[in-house]
Amino acid sequence: MLSETPFMAAEADRAFEVLKAGGIAIMPMDVGYSAIGGSYSALRRIFDAKRREPTKFNAMIGDCELARELYLLPGLSWDVFDAITRDDDLPLGVIGPCRMDHPMLASMEPEALRMSTKDNTLCMLTNAGPFHAAISRRSREASHPLFGSSANLSMQGTKFRAVEIEPDILAIADVVIDHGLRKFWPYQASSTLLNLITFEVVRFGSGYELIQDTLERRFNINLPAAPSPLRIQGRD
Repeated sequence: MLSETPFMAAEADRAFEVLKAGGIAIMPMDVGYSAIGGSYSALRRIFDAKRREPTKFNAMIGDCELARELYLLPGLSWDVFDAITRDDDLPLGVIGPCRMDHPMLASMEPEALRMSTKDNTLCMLTNAGPFHAAISRRSREASHPLFGSSANLSMQGTKFRAVEIEPDILAIADVVIDHGLRKFWPYQASSTLLNLITFEVVRFGSGYELIQDTLERRFNINLPAAPSPLRIQGRD
């Protein structure tokens, strides 16, 4: 893993100070801008501002090291995870059973945990760019979990420029880290979500065809064809 540049370290520090204090940060991921919080009050404000359906759950922000600590996966699942995130260097939203007694989860406010896990499973955004890596490392080292979702009104599409985020979402942010146009903007979709136990595609998203190709070539796992247009699957 490449070390953080001074610029990225300073930007991540700026966001993490807000998050540790219970605030909300809008942050740049390769798969679009995210609205993230580290407390129940922040997550509730994000949820309400987005006008999300009650059945929706938050996703965790984490790196490969934290994923290894939290998830309970068999060997094949870890091989697939490494192939996507390390060999192919692609972002992935991981869904799978987790260690609910891990200090990162056990320390969470019960209401925040209920909004962010389901039946002892967890969704985590991994490998979503250099800022994501920097903020994930701070979260892991401080044992301060970070959760949230895309920085947009529900079902209105992932935003790949901070200037395109709706005013209602910007209004709840205590800090906006604006890094301009995000890497996977041609997809107009957030991360692909993959259940690493069943290999069910929960959401078709950025880089999906590349993930599909890797699983077929290397593991003989056949994923379904992506719908057209793909962008309709990336809304949250």
